Amino acid sequence: MSDLVAIVYPSEAKAEEVRQKILKLQKEYLIAINDAVIAVKTGDSVKLNQLVNTTMAGAAGGSFWGLLFGLVFLNPLIGVALGAGAGALGGALTDFGIRDQFMKDLASKVNSGDAVLFLLIQSMTADKVLNEIKDAGGTVLKTSLDEKREQHLRDTLAAATQPKAA
Repeated sequence: MSDLVAIVYPSEAKAEEVRQKILKLQKEYLIAINDAVIAVKTGDSVKLNQLVNTTMAGAAGGSFWGLLFGLVFLNPLIGVALGAGAGALGGALTDFGIRDQFMKDLASKVNSGDAVLFLLIQSMTADKVLNEIKDAGGTVLKTSLDEKREQHLRDTLAAATQPKAA
């Protein structure tokens, strides 16, 4: 079962920095994520920055199958065009990972200019991952973690924003 974590950052750049750290930690097998999306609120709208662009992936796959089908019927250009169109439409209608509407609804509650990093975590070595991202700070918006782990996450991220004692 996966856990959802949504953390608010003051800018898209800060959220992207943390997402890149998470992806690096995934390469080191310290965390396994199913999805990592940044939602940025600008004015009244919310823009999603997905890891996987399903529209482009669908168009590429559709182009390939359209080309193959077009070769069979001796008209590969029409096959590519129809395949790309159908694949792009299918990809646009596909919702991978965290539901887009859920992210938009939750991100609409933050201040304009803020960015929310949504992580769908399959598994992680919590102490090592938190040690890597704690300096970025952030505010926990929502999690599906149990109360003890959620409080530990909140405390760790809040400690980064506290002034250091001399």
